[in-house]
Amino acid sequence: MVRNSLDPSASPLDHYGGELRCYREAAELTQRELGAIISYTGSLIGQIETARKVPTFRFSECVDAALGTGGALTRLTDLVLRSELPAWFRQIAELEARATEIYVFQAQLVHGLLQTEGYARAVLGVMDGNDLERRVAARLARQRILVKEHPPVLWVVLDEAVLHREIGGAEVMRVQLAHLLGFLDNPRVNVQVLPFSVGAHAGLPGSFDMFRFASDPAIVYSDDYDTAHPSANPQAVEARSLRYDHLQAAALSLRDSAELIQRVMEDRYGQCSGADGSPLA
Repeated sequence: MVRNSLDPSASPLDHYGGELRCYREAAELTQRELGAIISYTGSLIGQIETARKVPTFRFSECVDAALGTGGALTRLTDLVLRSELPAWFRQIAELEARATEIYVFQAQLVHGLLQTEGYARAVLGVMDGNDLERRVAARLARQRILVKEHPPVLWVVLDEAVLHREIGGAEVMRVQLAHLLGFLDNPRVNVQVLPFSVGAHAGLPGSFDMFRFASDPAIVYSDDYDTAHPSANPQAVEARSLRYDHLQAAALSLRDSAELIQRVMEDRYGQCSGADGSPLA
């Protein structure tokens, strides 16, 4: 058997692979034997050990439990998945992870923190199918901030056009809109819709995010095709805060927004169902 060489210093993914191999060999298990214990293939374990596949949190949790690592690999997974984000976006992911409050206006798409796997795959696959699964996994990993012990408060205002723009097909949109409805009773994740009837509004210049922190100055962020533009300039923050106040005032209430989302889901995308497939009231 040829043993593939590893350079754990090459990247966080290589480091993870090296640690996985060390823990597995210390337990005197082959890749196939470990795979049988955790219900994964030995081939997949080999690919992760040699940095050809990105580990998921579920995989890491299973290995940690099987090998008694004390959660070491699970803790590494955040670093690995963040390293898979585009270099220009990593700073934004760090801001999301540190923020106590996040305010979002999106005119084109469901925000990445609220995207389903199918929706994210359709968005990220436009014009670039390279390493798609790795990029989707990295995007979805950002959403773990919403279920951590002290999650941020997330306010999202979506232009109504986001609901009507069919991305990934009708089934993907049904699941995505059902996912948004699932946050209705979560006081820390709030989704409002800016209806077409508003006409001209404060968000016409484009989408933006705003981050507030426990002790650091607030930061506003906007992006274009492949760059990010964060700013802590007080005038910029004040201007975006004012725009956001006007957007929230013009948007539908949380419950009225949910009713519109459900109506669009039924009218445009067919049977109205929850994320688990059960009918929604």
